[in-house]
Amino acid sequence: MAAHLSYGRVNLNVLREAVRRELREFLDKCAGSKAIVWDEYLTGPFGLIAQYSLLKEHEVEKMFTLKGSRLPAADVKNVIFFVRPRLELMDIIAENVLSEDRRGPARDFHILFVPRRSLLCEQRLKDLGVLGSFIHREEYSLDLIPFDGDLLSMESECAFKECYLEGDQTSLYHAAKGLMTLQALYGTIPQIFGKGECARQVANMMIRMKREFTGSQNSIFPVFDNLLLLDRNVDLLTPLATQLTYEGLIDEIYGIQNSYVKLPPEKFAPKKQGDGGKDLPTEAKKLQLNSAEELYAEIRDKNFNAVGSVLSKKAKIISAAFEERHNAKTVGEIKQFVSQLPHMQAARGSLANHTSIAELIKDVTTSEDFFDKLTVEQEFMSGIDTDKVNNYIEDCIAQKHSLIKVLRLVCLQSVCNSGLKQKVLDYYKREILQNPTDISYVYSGYAPLSVRLAQLLSRPGWRSIEEVLRILPGPHFEERQPLPTGLQKKRQPGENRVTLVFFLGGVTFAEIAALRFLSQLEDGGTEYVIATTKLMNGTSWIEALMEKPF
Repeated sequence: MAAHLSYGRVNLNVLREAVRRELREFLDKCAGSKAIVWDEYLTGPFGLIAQYSLLKEHEVEKMFTLKGSRLPAADVKNVIFFVRPRLELMDIIAENVLSEDRRGPARDFHILFVPRRSLLCEQRLKDLGVLGSFIHREEYSLDLIPFDGDLLSMESECAFKECYLEGDQTSLYHAAKGLMTLQALYGTIPQIFGKGECARQVANMMIRMKREFTGSQNSIFPVFDNLLLLDRNVDLLTPLATQLTYEGLIDEIYGIQNSYVKLPPEKFAPKKQGDGGKDLPTEAKKLQLNSAEELYAEIRDKNFNAVGSVLSKKAKIISAAFEERHNAKTVGEIKQFVSQLPHMQAARGSLANHTSIAELIKDVTTSEDFFDKLTVEQEFMSGIDTDKVNNYIEDCIAQKHSLIKVLRLVCLQSVCNSGLKQKVLDYYKREILQNPTDISYVYSGYAPLSVRLAQLLSRPGWRSIEEVLRILPGPHFEERQPLPTGLQKKRQPGENRVTLVFFLGGVTFAEIAALRFLSQLEDGGTEYVIATTKLMNGTSWIEALMEKPF
């Protein structure tokens, strides 16, 4: 049981246990020892419902991340792929299955689609010749995941884009299915309210699903009284503004993923006298954030300005509690103090962690740039100068602040002004394109296709653009040249790959500039060397094509 899921009016442990039971039942179908091959995106959400101990109880001995080529060695009877229904993942799975070493003991393959099976994905596996290799092909309905006692999430990162830009209703269907599961566990929700086109569609799907369900009537007493379905585009302003609660700022600055945050380690290093700061930890400090932690439950929703006084008060209470040991005289009093000690030590550790986090956040919120950004946001939300080019946004572009930060402010201004004037929008576009944030800067908006192909080859690989490659002239291929033993290169952590790009037929200096730009990206992972048959531009290229008189 996860205690923090049952503190509210609705005991979300009921939902957690239901999805855990479904997982256990599937694992038990695959009799014998098991290795799970994870779609990496799913590991975070799964961690909220099933720790490794549960998997181990059901004979899971190994776990791997889904990657191309051959699977790592594992002396197990079953290999289970836990994946989202994505076509590109099917290609990787097929590669894993086809590269299986037939000389070793035969292993049974299974696939679990999360949250739904996909006919398209199964057809792709069939086309790749591996569909028949899977003994079990099933779905795991992990639609709504309990995060806290009052918080559920589908963790569908593309839902907004799919619904509002692409017209794809898949995530709406999953939302409706998730709500039907909730009703099966917590009773039918008597009233449904909604605002927005997507809300209307989810409600319609729920009504249709209920009508199609031929089982007995739900006899569970309703826990929920109402359901309010709200389209995100009803309020686009709120997510664009900077959050100012303690939890909101942790997310803004460091990002909270599946209830965990990774923080700079130096603030959490134990301070030793005369250490001189030697041997500071280099690995990020990872902390879980939910209401299971008493202090976090108290401060998470407070405005950050109110957090300092709460931490100060807690420090005095904890200090006083530890001082009580001096007053414990009798055996009974000493035993009582000792029994409280684990809770007191946990409270002191929690206080130390949140004091360090608060200091990290304060470093950001007291900076001049944070204040300037907040001022601009407040002005926009008050309707001040929303129809003009904003000086702060101009400065951010000129100083090459992150593109996301700039776009977020531009979007906020647009929402507050009910759209930007064309000349203001054009100005921002022109200024952004003149500052390199992508290889498109070399042609003020057009990214050289040649360089984009090089960039995509590096990450995520050409498999992701198979359809595009087929449209372009000529075949695409991959060849491997075997190296003698001892010459295989072992890259050190953080060491970039080096790619030689050879242009057969000529290259322009703008393409060279774009490749150099990619080489300089901190997280690019690849450095480029360029070769060509000729340095050229459009004029010299055309001239070379013209017939010259003898």
